[in-house]
Amino acid sequence: MNRVVVVGASAAGLAAAETLRREGFPGAVTLIGDEPYTPYDRPPLSKQILSREWQPDRLRLRSEQDLAGLDADLRLDKAAVGLDPTGRTVELATGESVPYDGLVIATGVRPRHLPGSGAHVLRTLDDALALRSRLTPGRRLAVVGAGFLGAEVAAVARRLGCEVTLVEPAPVPLAHAVGEAVGSVLSSAHVEHGVDLRTGIGVEETLDGGVRLVGGEVVEADEVLTAVGAVPNTEWLEGSGLALDDGVLCDEYCSAAPGVYAAGDVARWHNPLFGTSMRVEHRTHAAEQGMAAARNLLRGAQGRPFAPVPYFWSDQYDMKIQAYGYLRGHDEARVVEGDLERRRFIAAYRTGDRLAGVLAVGTTPKALRPWRQAIAKGVSWNEAVAAPPTEPKDEQVFDVANR
Repeated sequence: MNRVVVVGASAAGLAAAETLRREGFPGAVTLIGDEPYTPYDRPPLSKQILSREWQPDRLRLRSEQDLAGLDADLRLDKAAVGLDPTGRTVELATGESVPYDGLVIATGVRPRHLPGSGAHVLRTLDDALALRSRLTPGRRLAVVGAGFLGAEVAAVARRLGCEVTLVEPAPVPLAHAVGEAVGSVLSSAHVEHGVDLRTGIGVEETLDGGVRLVGGEVVEADEVLTAVGAVPNTEWLEGSGLALDDGVLCDEYCSAAPGVYAAGDVARWHNPLFGTSMRVEHRTHAAEQGMAAARNLLRGAQGRPFAPVPYFWSDQYDMKIQAYGYLRGHDEARVVEGDLERRRFIAAYRTGDRLAGVLAVGTTPKALRPWRQAIAKGVSWNEAVAAPPTEPKDEQVFDVANR
């Protein structure tokens, strides 16, 4: 193998390219990105960038010097539009064909849109800067979707002095992911900070001056943000022969086809730790999977299954929310430590007869470390709740990414 192409120049793609070099790959590495910027971090877009605490240059994942040391052909502002696995080429919108011996797909996701016009989305640096320029004291912002992204933007906008209406079709925001009790507690923080929270009602369309709710009522707003989920960027792979179903379908090694691997938000792979197929849209996971995909591409038959405990975090007002595991589709959620009303607690999640996840608010990362280890070891639910895991004396960290 002499040439590896990585399509997607964000966290997963950059991690893959760096891992190739770290593992001693001497051949050509091409890193393709559809934005004009060098790889940058996305989580701060809805927090530090939107709040004006950071300027865009702080988002860079690597310096120009570090990127030069990668010795990669960095092709920015060039979108991939097709894949020919037989001829082993990636087709770009510019008309170029980029040959490869090995390929890592890390093209991420894009925001879902609602019918109508005039709405912002938030995925790229340009999206964040466009919205930031409009959030000034007294402006009215309508946010459609009270998931983590919508909630973070609502919190920042209130801190900037905006009037905020947060619209969510589910009766309890985030209940599908974190459970009704935890979802209610998290959403109550918005009400306490003056957000007009409207739940259990959908949006028919976005307007230049607000949103039209199901039933006809118009919520007036100067700006509208839609935060109603994301769609994997797989259109460019249609007709390639790769299996596509809410992402690029991969096995436990992140392999989609011989010589083709996928990583990050676009990859739906079989996680043997949980025994199910999953697609995870979290920053830490993207980097870990990018590394795993690159290693397995190089190792071939000697590759290792990618079996991580996914991790995500969110900052809203004075709440630091952290979670490990796979919470979606859980059968039970139980507070195992602390107090929901005080927003200082740890909640554990059961799927079947095993501990599947844990979420905490107002605790330290150290407090969650033993729960992370228990999830990684496949501890049963009864064992976990009967004797909650505690930090080992030697404080060793379990290697969840199977590195």
